[in-house]
Parts: sequence; structure tokens; C-alpha cells
Amino acid sequence: MRQMVMVGFLQAQNCTNLVSSWRHPESRTDTWSPEYYADLGRILEAGKFQVAFFDDRLAMPDRYGNDHKHTVENGIRCVKMDPVTVLMVMGMATKRLGLGATRSTTYYEPFDVARTFATIDLMTHGRAAWNVVTSMNDGEALNMGKDLHPEHDGRYDQAEEFMEIVMGHWTSWDDDAIVQDKQTGLFAHGDRVRRIDYKGNYFKSRGPFTVPRSEQGHPVVIQAGQSARGKKFAAKWGELLFVGSPPTLDVGRRNYKQIKDAVAANGRNPDHVVIAPSAYVMCAETKMEAEDKMALTERLTPDIDALSLLSEAMNFDFASKALDEPFTDAELDNISGTQSMRDRVVAASGIRNPTPADFIKFSRRARPNKPFIGGPKDIADGLEEWFTTGVCDGFVIAATHVPGTYAEFVQYVVPELQRRGLYHKDYAGATLRENLGLPIPRVGSPIVK
Repeated sequence: MRQMVMVGFLQAQNCTNLVSSWRHPESRTDTWSPEYYADLGRILEAGKFQVAFFDDRLAMPDRYGNDHKHTVENGIRCVKMDPVTVLMVMGMATKRLGLGATRSTTYYEPFDVARTFATIDLMTHGRAAWNVVTSMNDGEALNMGKDLHPEHDGRYDQAEEFMEIVMGHWTSWDDDAIVQDKQTGLFAHGDRVRRIDYKGNYFKSRGPFTVPRSEQGHPVVIQAGQSARGKKFAAKWGELLFVGSPPTLDVGRRNYKQIKDAVAANGRNPDHVVIAPSAYVMCAETKMEAEDKMALTERLTPDIDALSLLSEAMNFDFASKALDEPFTDAELDNISGTQSMRDRVVAASGIRNPTPADFIKFSRRARPNKPFIGGPKDIADGLEEWFTTGVCDGFVIAATHVPGTYAEFVQYVVPELQRRGLYHKDYAGATLRENLGLPIPRVGSPIVK
């Protein structure tokens, strides 16, 4: 029987993806300690989550007013640690939990990313995943030594070359290359490790690669592109695809089919691509208790949280406009950050030229978007409907407070899903690919010479 994939949506920062979470009375205050991330990993593994996934940005949100003061004072993701390093702490505290982290194709070198994640894969016995992003805004550019963030579609052209190099390196060692024959003195077969000699418009990388393959071949590729160009990229490269929470189930089903069809059009098996929308879950023993918890969470979020995050994501200073001042056509057309957010707000509102207030309302930025709220049966009913009617293959569970959201989900919802046969009672295997139902990728990529 087909079963759900479950991903924990995490950040190596002072709050969860819901920036108001640090204000929650039950949230831990040691979010920059190793104990915090080790405990989170143990909770997710107890719930048999397939993946703990770390989102990331290379700058604190400071596009609003082009200043960071409001970010620091309001705790809007102002503490941002390196997610790969944090990931290893979680990896050492767990044995089966998959471990995904973000690295940008715009601000890193392909060889460095390939080596980092291949090493994580070896150190965790095949549990690593890389979330491929092209980054968002000028703040990230300035931190990484650039004056401006590159144009949207051009970033994806660059990312295509980045992926070709990474995949080339990851598939350049044969699985049986290493022999370590102490009698003959042969460590590995030289003809089973290849150079890629890649030269493109944006990158070049020679090789040979310096990290052998892991138990799962190479790390799983996570992608979350939502613009037209991003979806094309995701269909070509992604294995675990994160999508936004759809406004309706019919829209979700159409999106799901479109993604699977696009994967197939790229000559890939759509059954080997997992689609998981983000899902806020507020659960308790009873629905009334859960509703009270959600009411508290909603009260914790001021408008500045949303305005700051909208400015960050869309690479546009929302402080430059009055709350009720409509965006011009030119301003909307020139959004260089997350264009899919602009498109969702225009579609959801039905307003061609929305105002900042419209963006706050319809984007649900900094607020739980279409949350599942209730007791175990209520939550399980909602997740089951999405899963069994062609909307998704699993869920990216977003937290309103930590560790409470995940601990409560494991306590209340996981047993109910297991009782219905919708969720596994134990891990399928030792590697992330086994637990996601994905095949081990072949060696010898077409670009490898």
C-alpha cells in the first residue's frame, strides 16, 4: 500500500520558518545549541520522518527599509547559522533520519557543493540530500561579494550548468573502483574514476572528483522551484520536490499531474519523484485545544514580520510604498526575487495591482498558510484526503513552535496515520533513497568523459 513521505521543515536560526515562533511561550530558547538540534533529530526519528530539511538564506531579512535594525529587534531570522554544520550534529544523534540542507548555485562553486554533500552522504551512511536553490535577493549578493542579485531566469541558466558539474562528479566513480588490495598494493582502479573536463558559460570544472560513492550512490536532490522557469528546472533535476500549499484540492491535483507529466517529458520516471506540499499542523488531544493553540499563534505575529519577509523574498523594499498603495505594472513585472509569490497573490486576490496590505493578506507570509487544525482524527482526515486524491506523495511539516509542533505530531497524528495504513511503522531501510522509495542512480553520467 502506498504510504506517506514526511519531512520536517527546519532552520538553523532563532526561529522556525514561522518567524513569530521564538515568541511562543513553549518554544525553546537555545536554538543555537547542539543539544537543540540533536533533540529535534531524535523527535523526528521517533516519528519515522524520512527527512529533516534545513532551509537557508545567505542574509538576514534586511530589504525592508534597506536596514537590519527591525530584523534584529523583532527576531526576524536574524540568527542564521550554517545549515550543513548543524545538519551533522543532527546526523550524529540519529541513525535513519534523512538529512537535507540548502546550498545556493548562485553563490557557491559546484565542486565545493559536490564534495560537501558527498562527504555528508558518506559520514551518515547514505542519508544526505541537497536542496538546490538560486537564492533570492541583493542582501545575499552583498554578503557574498556581489553588488546585485542576478536576474531570475539567468540564475536558472547558471544552475543548469552547476547541476551538470555536480552530477558529473557524483557519477564519476564506479561503485567497485576501490579495492584496497594490500597484497598487490592496488588501492583503486584508475580507469574506474573519470574526469569530467567541463567548460560552460558560467562554470568550469576538471576533476577527477575526490569522494567515492556512498551506500545510496549520491545525495538525493531536493528542489522547490515554483516559477515557470523553476518548475522546468525541478522537473529535470529534482527527486524530492517541495511545493506550496495549494489554494484548493482541485488546483493541487492539477499541479501534481502537471509536475509528474513534466518529469516524464524529461525522460524520467515520475514514480521516482516525490511531491510534498508544505503543511502547517496544529494538533492536540481535542480540536478545541488545537484551535486555542492556533489562536495564540495568530496573536504572536505583527505586520512587520510579513513586510520584512515579503521584501526579502521578492527583492523589493515594501517600506517604499504605503500599505494601501497599489503596485504598478512595472514594479510587478520587474520583481527579481520569488516571482511565484507575486503570481500567487495576484491569482488569490483577483487584483491585478495589489497593495502591500493585499500581499500581507493573500500571501499569508509570516502566518500559517491553510493549516490543518484539530485532534488526531481531524488532522489525519485532512492529510489522508490530500494524499489519496492525487494532490501529493507526502508533506513538509512546518512548525509554529519548536519542539512542540513535532513532538505533538509524533504523539497524536503519527499513530493515527499508522493505524490507517497510510504511514510506515518503521523505516524501509538504512539509506534515504530506500526510505523514499528512490533507486540508486547509475554511474557514468552522459556528460562524463
